[in-house]
Amino acid sequence: MNLFHQNSDAERMLERDREWLLPVYARFPIVMERGEGVYLFDTSGNRYLDMMAGLGVNALGHAHPRMVRATADQARMLVHLSPQYCTPYAGELAERLCALSGMEGVFYSTGGSEAVEGAIKVARAYAAEAFGPHKHRIVSLLGSYHGRTLGSLAVTGQTKYRDNFGPDLPGVDFVVRDDLASLQAAVSDETCCILIETVLGEGGVYEVSPEFLAEARRLADKHHALLVLDEIQCGLGRTGDWFAFPRIGVKPDVLILGKPLGGGIPLSALLVTGPLFHALGLGKHGSTLGGSPMACRLGLEFLSVVEDEGLLARVTDTGAYLRTHLDGLARELDIAMEARGIGLIQGLELSIPGRPIAESALEQGLMLNFVQGNVMRFLPSFLLERQHVDTAMEIIRPLLHKANREAKAEQPELVAR
Repeated sequence: MNLFHQNSDAERMLERDREWLLPVYARFPIVMERGEGVYLFDTSGNRYLDMMAGLGVNALGHAHPRMVRATADQARMLVHLSPQYCTPYAGELAERLCALSGMEGVFYSTGGSEAVEGAIKVARAYAAEAFGPHKHRIVSLLGSYHGRTLGSLAVTGQTKYRDNFGPDLPGVDFVVRDDLASLQAAVSDETCCILIETVLGEGGVYEVSPEFLAEARRLADKHHALLVLDEIQCGLGRTGDWFAFPRIGVKPDVLILGKPLGGGIPLSALLVTGPLFHALGLGKHGSTLGGSPMACRLGLEFLSVVEDEGLLARVTDTGAYLRTHLDGLARELDIAMEARGIGLIQGLELSIPGRPIAESALEQGLMLNFVQGNVMRFLPSFLLERQHVDTAMEIIRPLLHKANREAKAEQPELVAR
């Protein structure tokens, strides 16, 4: 049965993918063709309201006119160049990112995992140079997600991703989020860095408490370690501010950015404070495709569009409106455990698996994303408006009420909290 209304051409494309692409992703059987704003369109003529935004990458939605013009203009001049040569945009974007964040130096790579690898190398190189090779341990959070390359995987606090890929990078200690005693017990004079997602995204959409981050900063200073904040998912406007850390009053030594930075072109950034400017050393780190002329040009355009269109204020307003709906669902439904998040990184935790709900929503033209199997995570574009939230809820609410009734029928002991 063709639940997603795909035509015969799409079915042939899907069959080709199944034959030739490694089965790494649990893909939905739909062939997307183009996008416009907050909507995507498949090759069979169906339209979808996109509440995923390419897992947070498409912060300006799809085919934003200014991004299209900048892409076409740059493609006519220069797309890629060896990083041994300068182009007009890499330094300009770095200066802009440092002005926004208060950091003092930038290294570009192509994705979040690669930037995390760079942060690990910065921390260990700096510690080894200043204190010796014994100072190499890394403290990370249980439930965190930092990537799937071997180094970034080793500091990801979810064993399900590390299974079968060991042995892990040695010297990593995991602590419980927001548990001060756990953090204090783990940090020592052998610690080279404390690595924290300011808002855990794939781990279930949890904001790390100000108290925990402040203690991490204190312990890092006490033990001459670096505080590394991973804002790949929550940075660059998603919380309603450019970054999540300033409102807490804690400044990192290293800041990791990615996702929307390249306007859809692979680009991540490793930002450091002044004392770390030369930590990596000449020729000891690199990224062939990192910081390409195209990516940096689009990074600058992305930042300008967010400012020119007042999108940080929209993220705050629409995010608060979305949160009101999610809080309401958490009160209404036994299967809705908790709503959490900030800006346009929001989550609704359910007590049931989310995949069937995502499939039912997709059949009705709504793209949803679930993490941890049961947390409905919202990472829509910054162009999302209240009317789009209303449209999404017109689909989500009946689906969840139906699932709630079915769950109660299967478990009569389930009662309203």
